[in-house]
Amino acid sequence: MAEVLTAAQMTAVEQAAIGAGRVTGRVLMEAAGEGVVAAILNEWPEFRGGFSGEGGAAPRPPAEAPARSISIRQKLKALVLCGPGNNGGDGYVVARLLEAGGWEVSVWALAEPGEGAPDARAMFEAWGGRPVDWGKIGAGPRPDLLVDALFGTGLARAVPGEVAEVFGRLRSAWDDADRIRRVAVDLPSGVSTDTGRVLTPEEAGVGPWAFDADLTVTFHTPKLGHYLGAGAQLRGRLVTVPLPGVDAGVADAVRLVQWGPDFAVLNKRFGHKYDHGHALIVGGPPGAGGAARMAARAALRVGAGLVSLGCPMRAVTENAVQLNAVMVKGLDGTAGLAEALEDSRINAVCLGPGLGLGSATGELVKVALQAKRGTVLDADALSRFQRAPEALFAMLHDLAVLTPHAGEFARLFPDLAERLKEGEISKVEACREAAARAGCTVLLKGTDTVIAHPDGRAAIHAAVAERAVPWLATAGSGDVLAGMLCGLLARGLQPMLAAEAAAWLHVEAARAYGPGLIAEDLPEVLPQVFRDLGF
Repeated sequence: MAEVLTAAQMTAVEQAAIGAGRVTGRVLMEAAGEGVVAAILNEWPEFRGGFSGEGGAAPRPPAEAPARSISIRQKLKALVLCGPGNNGGDGYVVARLLEAGGWEVSVWALAEPGEGAPDARAMFEAWGGRPVDWGKIGAGPRPDLLVDALFGTGLARAVPGEVAEVFGRLRSAWDDADRIRRVAVDLPSGVSTDTGRVLTPEEAGVGPWAFDADLTVTFHTPKLGHYLGAGAQLRGRLVTVPLPGVDAGVADAVRLVQWGPDFAVLNKRFGHKYDHGHALIVGGPPGAGGAARMAARAALRVGAGLVSLGCPMRAVTENAVQLNAVMVKGLDGTAGLAEALEDSRINAVCLGPGLGLGSATGELVKVALQAKRGTVLDADALSRFQRAPEALFAMLHDLAVLTPHAGEFARLFPDLAERLKEGEISKVEACREAAARAGCTVLLKGTDTVIAHPDGRAAIHAAVAERAVPWLATAGSGDVLAGMLCGLLARGLQPMLAAEAAAWLHVEAARAYGPGLIAEDLPEVLPQVFRDLGF
């Protein structure tokens, strides 16, 4: 799985490469600018016909995609916004290469690079042009391309009001401004690299405080802000450009959840049903069984060898008439659950969906955790401990997984939720601290799902860009996720890997089904997902 870095981690790996003599800052800057131009030409083939590449200075995109012919009289226009630091230096490289390729290029500079940014200063001088005046921003013909090279990953505060005004002016200066192709270098300016939040002044008035990109070109590895919060929505499509001499492998880097060799264990190749585990879903009273039934179907579809749904005796008939392959067991109270868990073949249990918020829920959680099986706690099993989260933390163990959404997370970790809301910490930091405090894996749900282990490992699964599934925001989808996770624990996956796989499969199933999805559809489309994976 790919690494996702913070701003400090990225700076450290770049400086390590420079310090070791493997590369210079100017070489990195030149490579970054070349990568941006190549990505632009690859993203929009219509720009290739107007790119001459005279002098051999500019990179050429792959030849297999034919370019649309552009008349030489329709000279392409680009406006590059440059900051005073290294991100601006990348922008000057882009400006020079586009100009060498036959574009008409204008540059607006917030400030010229000074002595504190010698590499950026060198690129400014190599470009050799003159920045456009403030008053001319938005005047004249509409550019075909707008490049944001103002701040990138170096921003820790709101963009200056002058920049916000430029962003606003560029959105409204032309009637057809929506036709401008918008590119961010490294990260849309105004977005925090580590939290994905849009940085705004304490007393923000009306104004756009972040760049909205169609394409973001980053370097070496993605950054947290590409997948968290507003940053994931503002960056558009993300392209990562390798940098020469910069090593991969940061010890405490966050991982990006992607399909890969780690998930090959999901492919059933041999064995009987008990080799693939027995999951127990604990359901609630009559009339509240739908969530548990969906979780049970999900556990079965994800590959658990057997799945049982345990519920109060008075709810058995209601559940049994709607389930066939899932076994329904009457479990009355803690004694019934304890008796069921005497069967050592039951190796994973899920509590929460439809369970209710009564005192019995807390007692059932206690019994389940005492059995030391893989345990998923979701929904009511979490909210029941709102008044005494420490009581829950004292019972948890390393085979348990908590799956809160933002509201449930705030009930268990109110201090972390408040710091997250105020932008003091990132969602990754909040989830890591929660996992350490709870002593178990925590899966914090959302479009930007974060998974953390007590030992500090963390991963992000972001349902954005090509993996966006807005139709997954439907009642019951979280119950299905809990069931998938329980089924994967039953199959023997360790909690962190099971949580990562469940998050990925959950979104992949939604992608396979498409708009119109309801929660009941998710388990039924898993066979198609597995077929598409070659299982």
